[in-house]
Amino acid sequence: MIVLFFAESEYIVTQDISNPDGIAVDWISRNLYWTDTGNNRIEVSRLNGTSRLILIDDNLDEPRAIAVDPEDGYMYWTDWGEDNPKIERAALDGSDRKVLINTSLNWPNGIAVDYEQRRIYWGDALTDRIESANLDGSDRKILVDDSDTPHIFGFSLLGDYVYWTDWQRRCIERVNKYTGKDRELIIDALPDLMGLKAINLEKKSGVNPCSNDNAGCSHLCLYKHSATVCMCPRGLELHADKKTCIVPEAFLVFLRRNIGLRRIALETNNSDVAIPVVGAREGSTLDFDFVGDRIYWANSKTGEIMTAFMNGSGFELVIEYGLRFPEDLAVDWTGKNLYWTDSGKDCIEVSRLDGTSRRVLIWKDVEAPTSLALDPLAGYMYWSEWSNRYRIARAHMDGTNLTILMYVEGRANGLTIDYQARKLFWVDLDLSEIYSADLDGSNIIQVVQDDITNPFGLTQYNEFIYWADLSAMTIERANKTSGGGREIIQGQQDNVLDIKVFHKSRQAGINRCNSNNGGCSDLCLSHPDGFRCMCATHHTLNPDNRTCSPPEAFLVYSQRDSLNRLLFDFDEPDIVLPISETEGVRAIEYDYQAGYVFWIDRKNKEIKRSRSNGVEPKSLVKVDKFTPYDMAFEPYSRLIFWTCEPCNQINVVRENGSSMGFVMKDPNKNPRSIALLPLRGLMFWTNIKESKSATLEMATIDGDMHKELINTGIYQPGPITADAESDRVYWFEDRTGNIKYVNINSK
Repeated sequence: MIVLFFAESEYIVTQDISNPDGIAVDWISRNLYWTDTGNNRIEVSRLNGTSRLILIDDNLDEPRAIAVDPEDGYMYWTDWGEDNPKIERAALDGSDRKVLINTSLNWPNGIAVDYEQRRIYWGDALTDRIESANLDGSDRKILVDDSDTPHIFGFSLLGDYVYWTDWQRRCIERVNKYTGKDRELIIDALPDLMGLKAINLEKKSGVNPCSNDNAGCSHLCLYKHSATVCMCPRGLELHADKKTCIVPEAFLVFLRRNIGLRRIALETNNSDVAIPVVGAREGSTLDFDFVGDRIYWANSKTGEIMTAFMNGSGFELVIEYGLRFPEDLAVDWTGKNLYWTDSGKDCIEVSRLDGTSRRVLIWKDVEAPTSLALDPLAGYMYWSEWSNRYRIARAHMDGTNLTILMYVEGRANGLTIDYQARKLFWVDLDLSEIYSADLDGSNIIQVVQDDITNPFGLTQYNEFIYWADLSAMTIERANKTSGGGREIIQGQQDNVLDIKVFHKSRQAGINRCNSNNGGCSDLCLSHPDGFRCMCATHHTLNPDNRTCSPPEAFLVYSQRDSLNRLLFDFDEPDIVLPISETEGVRAIEYDYQAGYVFWIDRKNKEIKRSRSNGVEPKSLVKVDKFTPYDMAFEPYSRLIFWTCEPCNQINVVRENGSSMGFVMKDPNKNPRSIALLPLRGLMFWTNIKESKSATLEMATIDGDMHKELINTGIYQPGPITADAESDRVYWFEDRTGNIKYVNINSK
């Protein structure tokens, strides 16, 4: 956060700020500049924190200190990113960016401008140097080169002296800015020294046009060399008068690879503005919730779906687990649901907008689903498939009544619906053409074909369709019926992967799901006949057709980095449980009474616990010297019995993580896989012997009545389990690949 100090402190910036590191005041235009190392950006606002705007958010690694020169219209900052430490300059509106210094730098921390001598000064915390250069980076000079300045941090300039703080020496020093001599210790023995500003209480001099009535700008006036630039805070756009900021009626929202989310007001067609959200640089697709003022996007690299408010605040992870390759997503504004396609899993899924009540809708008879569009008022969803035969299909929004609408020549992308004209539009990536059709697949028309090199995203608004051209690096529009009136909206827009028009007309109308979620406890899904209540995957709709019940019989299994659930009747696909910190899962157990999943994390050498919905995660056992190998849960006494790889004992821990010691310890034993018969009070385990056949052994759960069940013919035994009905112990033999068993009463 950023705090303003008067007689009392006042918070002026508190939201959507991660690690503010440097700060500078433009005393002429009355603006505040700061660097945010956590979000890797440079921002500006009025001195009271209003009219906040991101100026620079690309090619920043670790932006640190910042200084401004309001009379000349420049700002200067240091960036101590490990790969490319540098000192940069830009105009106060973020334009005309230039790298001044990028050699012989390591940790450039503080920076200051000498307004009289027209030079910049900076300190490097690793090279222990204080240096200066002309404002264009030329005439670089070393002022102080001394190992007795171990960690320069805060930095300031006043009169003939440079002042700095030193983290390690816990002191404030100064030195003559011309000669590097007359070094003087101001004060020492100050813990936690950070920033520093040397101040002359006389009024600062200097003028620029922004000092006179803010140069007529309604919000931000930013001086750029010999001219002023009026700019607008997030959520507003500059009017045609270039002075006044207005709330745009509609704007294009688009996603650029390695850049992130941007927007353009359709009323003004001004330059695109960043939507400052985390995690959008690797995004692949987007949609929005107009009423909620939220934008949603998928990251195909990390396999996540995220959301934030349109101003960039309120970032949340919606879907974190179980995505393989999310291709497209679409918001159902009536039921407040989110749909998406996953070509890696060949399925279409849905959840509430917050990610809860997640359900796999279609996973049969679908191959490589890609682009997706919804028609909630009619109850249909449409998607394209990039399988062996390219096609466009539709189904009811509850996943039923799947129909192939048409086979197409190339890969259909950017599906979008004109809700007033009842038309479906798409781009053909292979033919570089734009088509439309009636919503039943009939009356296919080629809308645009000439001079399109590589169309990708597509959207519709009023009488126009808008698309991005990857090769031409443009965003264009044309009449939706004739294809005429083509116009380039923006140029120099490379790698635009998706595009949408943010306007209420794109999400107009209601249905019965708008009112109290249709009375549904989980999902209210639009349908041509009205709506259908549905449940999360594996949950069952109760006879009231409104509420849901969790599954009663299922299989929980682990993969390398996930925990999964599967129904025994195989009527629904298996799912990944939304549980975090599942790295190198070795063994799992399930507590049916409390709904806890237990697992061994081999990477972190822990035994962990969580409810199957991901809440209440907890580490129960943390081991430093060895790795837990296997475990078994006893549901009546609520105890976990576990073994470890190099140990000769069977350990016991309560379900809350408190240790109860061990029930078996023998220097000649190496217990590994373990299983229980809780009703009989028995435990079983394999004992591994070097260069010898392993043994299968048993005892009561307190370690008494220990005996060997089998002591010959077992080689490389794997996991084991015990069956109370048959009094058998089963095990898998790695060496032979066989599953074997023995009766526990056998002699």
